[in-house]
Amino acid sequence: MPTAPEIVQLLASPVHRFAGRPADGPAPAPPGELVDHVRIRAGLGIAGDRYFGRPAHRDASVTVIAAESLPPGAGLTEVRRNVLVRGIAVDDLVGAVLTLDSGDGPVALRVRRRANPCAWLDTTIAPGAWRALRGRGGIRCTPLTDGILRLGPVTVTVTAG
Repeated sequence: MPTAPEIVQLLASPVHRFAGRPADGPAPAPPGELVDHVRIRAGLGIAGDRYFGRPAHRDASVTVIAAESLPPGAGLTEVRRNVLVRGIAVDDLVGAVLTLDSGDGPVALRVRRRANPCAWLDTTIAPGAWRALRGRGGIRCTPLTDGILRLGPVTVTVTAG
């Protein structure tokens, strides 16, 4: 029986934690980077996030990953994505528009490309995680509409891009 779609975790971090070599470990997490809701701005990203409004990241300012791709116990602080969902096969959506409505109205995201995993995952999750997440590392999206996403059940619509 398919799992009802839900938003499991949300991350809006003002700092980039994966700098330098993975063997040195990530920088400490700032308090409050895991949140119960995020405010998304069209063309800019997630308010308060490290990539908000940065020209180099505007086409990939919101990242989404499926909980089904991660090993037990792993979440957004380990993979550095913004939205962790369950019950949505996000890796299959490149080129589509993914619309999520968690109760405050629809938020449309144009799925630009896959979010490829990096070697940091062998440090933050476990050895072998980088290889295991190839092809399942989530998606990079451009927000098309302003809105709010919250934890909990979500209505999902996918349309051709």
